[in-house]
Amino acid sequence: MVPAPSSAAAAPLRIGLFGGTFDPPHIGHATVAGDVADAVALDRVLWIPAGDPPHKSREDLTSAPLRLEMVREATLDDARFAVSATEIRREGPSYTVDTMREIREVYPEAELFLILGADQFASFQSWRAPEEILRMATLVVMDRNGVAAPDHVPDVPGAERAQFVPVTRVDVSSTQIRNTIAQGGQSAADLQPEVAAFIDAEGLYRK
Repeated sequence: MVPAPSSAAAAPLRIGLFGGTFDPPHIGHATVAGDVADAVALDRVLWIPAGDPPHKSREDLTSAPLRLEMVREATLDDARFAVSATEIRREGPSYTVDTMREIREVYPEAELFLILGADQFASFQSWRAPEEILRMATLVVMDRNGVAAPDHVPDVPGAERAQFVPVTRVDVSSTQIRNTIAQGGQSAADLQPEVAAFIDAEGLYRK
């Protein structure tokens, strides 16, 4: 009997890279990550909590292990979500290009998509090694305001190929949540139950 022809090689994984300080992660983060995954047909969204972001003071952040645990709690409800401690394990400032190099080593055959906010995209040309980032990944810009594209595209070859994805506008921010808890209020409605329980158990953000 002639054997059946082998099936075509499996398509490479499509992985979105979703970075942030996540202090704390909230329902807005999960909502837009899900929107991007749906729009770009991602197999996985890799949440990457920042270790020592160069644009923020270390004193302003909750400790990295606690933020990492909150992100793990925040990503339990969507099977496409996973968590990377790449930036938290790395010493010194966390630059996106260094993270991309490490992710590319772990997933050499994957198709990578770097998920950005519109403000991040606008300043992309000032990032470290933006040309190298664009060689490793496609930029996906979250559009919360229904604007198809910005008036100004960063002056980096390849930036014009960025994909703009409409995402649900969720009027909540990590800063707002921290301030509410510090003032003795409750922000459970803006957090996944597991994250809210973790914050309460650790006594985070209270004065």
